[in-house]
Amino acid sequence: MSETTARREHSDRDMRSKRPPAMSLLLRMDTARRAARVVSLLVLDFVGVALAIYTALVLKEVVLGSLNATHVYEETRHFVPFAYLLTALLFARSGLYAARSQRPGLSRIVAALFQVAFVALIFAVVSGEQFSSFYIFYGSLAFALLYVSGLRAIYESLTGVLLRAAGYRRRAMLIGTGRHIRDVAHALGGGAHHAPLDVVGYISLHPLDAPELRCLGALTDLNDVLGSERIEEVIIADSDFPPVEAVELVDQCHRQGVRVRIAPSTMEILIHRAEFVPGQRVPLFELGPPVFEGVDFALKRTFDLIGASLLLIVLSPLLALIVLAVRATSRGPAMFRSTRRGIGQRPFACLKFRTMHTDAEQRQADLDELNEASGALFKIRDDPRLTSVGRMLRRFSLDELPQLVNVIRGEMSLVGPRPLPERDYEMLEEWHRKRYLVLPGITGLWQVSGRSELDFDDLVHLDFIYLERWSLALDLTILLKTIPAVISRRGAY
Repeated sequence: MSETTARREHSDRDMRSKRPPAMSLLLRMDTARRAARVVSLLVLDFVGVALAIYTALVLKEVVLGSLNATHVYEETRHFVPFAYLLTALLFARSGLYAARSQRPGLSRIVAALFQVAFVALIFAVVSGEQFSSFYIFYGSLAFALLYVSGLRAIYESLTGVLLRAAGYRRRAMLIGTGRHIRDVAHALGGGAHHAPLDVVGYISLHPLDAPELRCLGALTDLNDVLGSERIEEVIIADSDFPPVEAVELVDQCHRQGVRVRIAPSTMEILIHRAEFVPGQRVPLFELGPPVFEGVDFALKRTFDLIGASLLLIVLSPLLALIVLAVRATSRGPAMFRSTRRGIGQRPFACLKFRTMHTDAEQRQADLDELNEASGALFKIRDDPRLTSVGRMLRRFSLDELPQLVNVIRGEMSLVGPRPLPERDYEMLEEWHRKRYLVLPGITGLWQVSGRSELDFDDLVHLDFIYLERWSLALDLTILLKTIPAVISRRGAY
């Protein structure tokens, strides 16, 4: 029997059928690895939940001036079993014990922990538990957000280092009509050593000019390619791929135990808010406008008011120091009012600490040719109009802090699409302006996803993703991620 024939017979064998002994052994090893992963994550979550409850109780005792270590320990033992059981069940429901490549990130952890706290509170009230204060619920939640997410971040980092040191990268292949294959390959890491995927090549239905990628053949060669290239993951790179061929492709991949994924398109993002319209001869789904209304608006507005008020109180000494520093190092007012567009494209005065000399706007036309950003954005890494203090404020985004007042006024939100200056707004295309259906934000997905390093169209797509996926947990996640993004100064200038 020739090698080609043997390979074809092997590729035609359905991996979902009964396995030979050798394959069964490998699957048992894989099962053991999965069990080790789940057990290790369960242990980390137990430690995080137990530490959160213990810390919350200790802090309460310290504030009351009656710290009793034995009493704290006994109370912790009383609360932990139920809290941990809820956490494990809701985390499992959220896919937080899935494989590394499928495990959700921080936003899902935050959402699940909020659900745990809410369910525990409702159960305690219904079962008649008596509490002198409900601090145990929101105190434990606050520390659980810190401990559980922190422990999981350490776990992801350490296991990632180990996998990279072992040279493990999933071998992937792109399949498409040719339009987006190169773009998807670049987004997946472009062959960088740290990327979790190793894109070994592509199959395109139409000719593709991509010398940096290896053509693996035609779609009719798929079975042979999956075996010879040891492909672990197939990614359909664009939404124009013919449905009939896609169905057959998925079946061929699954027969060989290969995972199939689809790179998201704008339509797939929109479909998350599609609502079925009954009574039609053809199944129809209605796409509602991406606005916050009713309960969603009330929740978001309440979150904004409480968050902005607390931040203004906590940061008031820092704000006063910045005002003094700006006034002492350059002529002009400490505050700068920039006209921006808010919800419904209505103009408002966006507050900022002044970071430039007072003639900055008059000098901008002379600097247009030095613009380093794409699209409607205007950014210069070493802008000569910046003051010495202003440069430092820009680096750490401290110039944006006065916008907390805009939030309280109802002109902005803590999280949302960033408001653009009038010069940038006038250069927007019509489809860009859909971002003005909601309140602009102090921070958003722009700030935690690359900031000034991203193309403008990519930034607008991030705005659309935020509008479709919004939740209070997502807002909180973005706020938490803003802190390391600001400290690292990645893409800020």
